[in-house]
Amino acid sequence: MNDLFGIYVHWPFCASKCPYCDFNSHVAETIDHERWAAAYLKELDHHAALIKGRKVSSIFFGGGTPSLMNPETVQKIIFHIQKNWKVSNDIEITLEANPTSIESEKFKAFKAAGVNRISVGVQSLHDDALKFLGRQHSAKEALAALEIAGDVFDRVNFDLIYARPEQTLKEWRDELKEALNYTNGHLSVYQLTIEPNTAFQTWHARGDFQMPQEDLAADFYDLTQDILEGAGLPAYEVSNHAATDQESRHNLIYWTYGDYAGIGPGAHGRLTLEGKKLATRGHRAPEIWLESVESKGSGLHPVEDISKDQQMTEAVMMGLRLREGINIESYKNDLDQNKIKALEDEGLLILDGHVLRTTPEGLKKLNSVLSFLLI
Repeated sequence: MNDLFGIYVHWPFCASKCPYCDFNSHVAETIDHERWAAAYLKELDHHAALIKGRKVSSIFFGGGTPSLMNPETVQKIIFHIQKNWKVSNDIEITLEANPTSIESEKFKAFKAAGVNRISVGVQSLHDDALKFLGRQHSAKEALAALEIAGDVFDRVNFDLIYARPEQTLKEWRDELKEALNYTNGHLSVYQLTIEPNTAFQTWHARGDFQMPQEDLAADFYDLTQDILEGAGLPAYEVSNHAATDQESRHNLIYWTYGDYAGIGPGAHGRLTLEGKKLATRGHRAPEIWLESVESKGSGLHPVEDISKDQQMTEAVMMGLRLREGINIESYKNDLDQNKIKALEDEGLLILDGHVLRTTPEGLKKLNSVLSFLLI
């Protein structure tokens, strides 16, 4: 069992819904912050009764837009985790933030609350792209937020989205090189995809915009790898680049199939209890989750056992996202060796002893690799 144990806290509210986003996020006119803070603490108590003897190595406030939370709520949650579990001396506590001026003004308060790593949702350094993506900040605000974040926090990540409609390789090269002036060890870069049940899916289906062709999307990916690796930020995961020792420890728990508790509406968890791997999932609707916690002590759906086959599928799907790959010793007899050999012959996978990893070309075609290997 992976010894790392993390806690994910989901804040479900946003100021507006981005058209590309398929996360569990909601726009609310009013939020009772004290009521929500009490509910998070109550669900943490529920998890603490289930999960004993583990040391928390990371906490991640995601969303939604966690920088809309009151810093006092964040502090209460962190203190409550410290009350219920032992925590690592070097615990990583990340909070996702948007770079509007209102939210960036709270960075010092979040640090005082215990946050020691910030992840800023920049998405683009071009105003026209930000408008297309439905973001509420400007490029100027984004750069100002990054400067503030760098002054306040030792560890800062920010996100960018590429392969946007009508974007050229030269535009992306220039944008990425500008972004490098503001990095301090970690950068997340995501290729724009059309997710089901999003506004983008509707707009794309009716022909409002066209996505880059597959070959051009691959060129964007290659250009990204070349520039960031050359800048000392190699990819350690498909979309995440970091200098040495700056990787996101919390996300590594996911990718190495470790255990984590999911707190909040729609939050997922993976827990190993009494030798069984279990899946937890919170009610997605914020009000239903909130009322369930208040009346029952938890907003979770019934806990589910994860079968051995499903564990293998989940572990391989996550592990092959990592450059270092996955140790498949526990799953070797369950994986189709002929399929592995076929993917090796195509230059997409490498099996080195018990370690299976994707090649650079395999990472570009990861969805196809996983579909062939696991189905």
